[in-house]
Amino acid sequence: MDSSSDYSDCEDLISASEDDYSSSESESDDDTLNSARNWCPIDIHASTPAPPNFQFTSTPGINPSTKILLGNTDDPMMFFSIFFDEKIMSFILEETNRYAEDFFNKSDLTPSSRALNWKNTDIKELNLFLGLLLLQGMVSKSVEAWYWSKRPILSTPFFGQIMSEKRYGLLMKFLHFENSDKFDKKTHPNPKLRKIFDIHEMLVQKFKSAYTPNQSVAIDESLVAFKGLLGWKQYIPTKRARFGLKFFQLCESESGYIWNSIIYTGKGTIFMEEYEHYGLSTKCVLTLIHELKNNGYLLTTDNFYTSPEVAEILLKYKTDVIGTVRGNRKGLPAEFKTLKLKKGEIKAFQKGKIMVLQWRDKKTLTMLSTIHNAELVSVESRKSTTKQKPKVVVDYNRSMGGVDKSDQCLSYYPSTRSRQRKYYKKIFRHLLDQAVWNAFVLYKKNGGDLKHVAFRMKLIERLCEEGRGLPSSKVPKSIENVARLTGRHFPSLVTSTGNKKYSARKCAVCCSKTNGNGKRVRRETRFECEVCNVGLCAAPCFQIYHTQSVF
Repeated sequence: MDSSSDYSDCEDLISASEDDYSSSESESDDDTLNSARNWCPIDIHASTPAPPNFQFTSTPGINPSTKILLGNTDDPMMFFSIFFDEKIMSFILEETNRYAEDFFNKSDLTPSSRALNWKNTDIKELNLFLGLLLLQGMVSKSVEAWYWSKRPILSTPFFGQIMSEKRYGLLMKFLHFENSDKFDKKTHPNPKLRKIFDIHEMLVQKFKSAYTPNQSVAIDESLVAFKGLLGWKQYIPTKRARFGLKFFQLCESESGYIWNSIIYTGKGTIFMEEYEHYGLSTKCVLTLIHELKNNGYLLTTDNFYTSPEVAEILLKYKTDVIGTVRGNRKGLPAEFKTLKLKKGEIKAFQKGKIMVLQWRDKKTLTMLSTIHNAELVSVESRKSTTKQKPKVVVDYNRSMGGVDKSDQCLSYYPSTRSRQRKYYKKIFRHLLDQAVWNAFVLYKKNGGDLKHVAFRMKLIERLCEEGRGLPSSKVPKSIENVARLTGRHFPSLVTSTGNKKYSARKCAVCCSKTNGNGKRVRRETRFECEVCNVGLCAAPCFQIYHTQSVF
């Protein structure tokens, strides 16, 4: 049989009903594997249409209940409170105070022990504590104690104004997220994660309920740096951290919103029971995307997760998939193991809605897709030269970056610290960063105009306001401008609005002064600091505002 007749058979398969190509069993099922190897070669010169996408039936965006809660607010605290709401804050508060009480009941302390200064915390103090954790991600210091140092070259007075070093140390010591008295190793879903399990489950549920992702989603792993003693610590040489705690994450491709995650703990990792008979990568994918099935989503994965088995199962649930795939995966055409392509050459096969392709660029790349054919498109390179690439490769590169985007943005201002010895506190700080990132994504989708760094600064200010119990109009200067004395600040022109040629704002420094009659000075300027969101004269007010605590 020649290649054209082979491909005509494949056309029949493409037009077949979904049930014909969507059934699947485990990779260990020999019948399925033999069937999966019956691939039809594709004539890459023939203009055959690509298989259609499944119809997308979800309604993406901020969910109605969350939308009602937010209204038209642009307050970062409101977006953060979607995830760290009263329920979660009360849970942390209760378990922290309980753990401290148990500690004193079981420990024989000396009279000079610092722990004897402990007193139960409350919601206001917990807000201050979270604010300082987030601020540590923006004001980087190698040693945590340096934040309270009074040496001129290290001094950051704001930390001491909010909370003493001793009190902060006690809160960090007794910070806890589970009731140890109720722990039962036989009944707990994952004993390895018992110290962080509840808070992780609560936050992930809130991530899901607050937002419905767009059609394109991606699954990848994220590594949180950790070098302490832990049996399920991972080593991934391709990650920057290399050693750490691995998260399997499903993110929206466009925004990087973290919608679902699984903490990998080796054999004890929790997956949905109905998928336990599959291999690790397959049950990981099916667990993460479980609530999005049958809605026409397009999933992008890398070669750890992608396989013919996963593709066939997802097709059964009306979910398309694009991904790189290892050339020796079970179920792929046998020719892929022996093919030796020249640069620019393509070899492709089709089975039903599933297309697999090998393309030689600098090295051989193997792709799998349920919505592509072997079409080539022209792509402009960085050197302004045009290059032919398979369309599936171009679309993969465009949609795979969801997890990488969230990881990249979280790496700019991480509240996690390299010397955090307790794994569960390390995970909590990472979950806190994830909640702030998701809150920022919702803020932008709700029409907010602050950048990520300005959003975090404003959130820290609001946490300190809540902790001090102060209304916004009566916030001390030291709290109102938490980070104006640190970081990178540059003057920019005030954005014009309406039909005006330019806009102006009141100068924060000039307008803080009074004239000889005791009246406030009113002076406008065309310049502002976008990070601090205030108008400032280019000179000397911009320098004064960012170098003097009082003006």
